[in-house]
Amino acid sequence: MPDDGDPLERAESLIREGRPVEAARLLRERLEAGRGGLLARLALVRALGAAGQEDEALAAAREASALNPNVEQAVLALGDALCAAGHLPAAIAEFQRALRLDPSSVQARLRLGRAWAEAGEAERALEQFAQLAPDSVPGLGDEIAAVEAARALDRSHPGYVRHLFDQFSADYDARMRAQLAYRAPEILRELARLVLPGAENLVALDLGCGTGLAADAFHDIAPTIDGIDLSPAMIERARARNRYRKLDVGDIETALATGGADYDLVLAADTLVYLGDLTKTFSAVARRLRRGGVFLFTVETGADAAFALGPKRRWRHSEAYLRTLAADQGFDVLGLMTCSPRSEAGVPVEGLAAALARTP
Repeated sequence: MPDDGDPLERAESLIREGRPVEAARLLRERLEAGRGGLLARLALVRALGAAGQEDEALAAAREASALNPNVEQAVLALGDALCAAGHLPAAIAEFQRALRLDPSSVQARLRLGRAWAEAGEAERALEQFAQLAPDSVPGLGDEIAAVEAARALDRSHPGYVRHLFDQFSADYDARMRAQLAYRAPEILRELARLVLPGAENLVALDLGCGTGLAADAFHDIAPTIDGIDLSPAMIERARARNRYRKLDVGDIETALATGGADYDLVLAADTLVYLGDLTKTFSAVARRLRRGGVFLFTVETGADAAFALGPKRRWRHSEAYLRTLAADQGFDVLGLMTCSPRSEAGVPVEGLAAALARTP
């Protein structure tokens, strides 16, 4: 390509024309020749992102930030690239770093607020948005309204759940077993022995599969098992177990909406605590179960309310609510027993393990 005109403007023009790969090639040539600075590096990040090359864009953004660690634009570009690549916790840290560099930066505060909103942290998002002048960002009022609406939902925000488990995926099993005495999969397996005596070769679906502990617990009777989880990091841990036929990143309320009556068994070990109203989930599970199929799950229990959000941001459900909802959605209650799926600060959490059968 001839070296005429402003190369940065030429690259930006190529991006606008939908030719980001050509723009990236031009920018890389100049950088390799030692004729480009920060602006060229930031343009390269944008070109790679526009080309859908998220990993390459992230690598370029890391390099730009490493070479310019105290330049807000470089830090924001790294935060944006991390967001695009699905690394939300790290992105939030970069946006916070940009704000430390310039506490008056509208773009840094806006990006931090949006990242907190994507993570399902409504209060933190609103805290950032409140520090922006209403006329400083077009459509800010609509963004605030969307966060307020999400905060009023009768379930945990999917972004919050993903953010939470992405952070803890590396040591999830050790943390849950040692610190929280977690045994929801084993409790459900014990219940299965009572309600499914002699069961074998079942086809199962693991809702909120996490790292795959339930697949281990049920492998003897459900060697064919699929898994769904909101956290990509947890899905990768589950994949390493080699127990699952198929693993999908997704929200169970929407993921269950597709497909037919494919399963003999549906599991939800310590998963429904992130949902308040379980109507959609029960209805979808009933549709995905074969005739006589069984739904095994644990919940935490609390007051007499049908469901309520506990102090740890986990939903609690009453026995009466579960029984009523089961009947409404065409389930027979095979078993419902008190249990403690986990502990908090050394105190066992009160819960229920339930076995529901789809009405033949």
